[in-house]
Amino acid sequence: MGRLVRKPQVPDLDLQIEGLEGVLQSGIAGMQIASTEPGDNYLERTVKYIPGEIIGFSMLINALLDQAVKTGGKTAAMAGFPVTSIATGALVLACILTPLFCWYVREDGDAWILNALVSTVAFPFWAYLMGAVAFADHHDGNLAVILVLTFTVVSGLISPLPRKRRRRRERQETATDGPRLVESLTG
Repeated sequence: MGRLVRKPQVPDLDLQIEGLEGVLQSGIAGMQIASTEPGDNYLERTVKYIPGEIIGFSMLINALLDQAVKTGGKTAAMAGFPVTSIATGALVLACILTPLFCWYVREDGDAWILNALVSTVAFPFWAYLMGAVAFADHHDGNLAVILVLTFTVVSGLISPLPRKRRRRRERQETATDGPRLVESLTG
């Protein structure tokens, strides 16, 4: 199981023989008959769309900023900049880091672009729930829980499109790479 949502894989119907799904066929150059890989189910998608690593990064920065606000009040500053501006910048930075993180941890078969989009949209909801300083003037804990639960339930419905196997394309490439039989005989 990867960190990101997996795409379901559709079999190559050119290799499918009815009744022999998943059986190794020696008559087809030792290739396995096409089978499907289902991808991630609803519950796995809801968990994988949560940008946990970015939330952890954000929580650490937010704890520092929250401490500065508690000691200095609403006019607190760090290095001459208002803490609320730094908090907003940190929120934007985390939103930028979310798709970059998805790209960085991707593996073959991951729907990393879709995962990056959903996780990036999810991050502000989670930041709001965690009490990010950027949302301090508008924070309502009950609303935050409702928003995160609703988003999480809906995000699980977002499923990547299946990807087709590349065997057909690979066969065509290998067939056109070498000389044709007619050309090799005529010389």
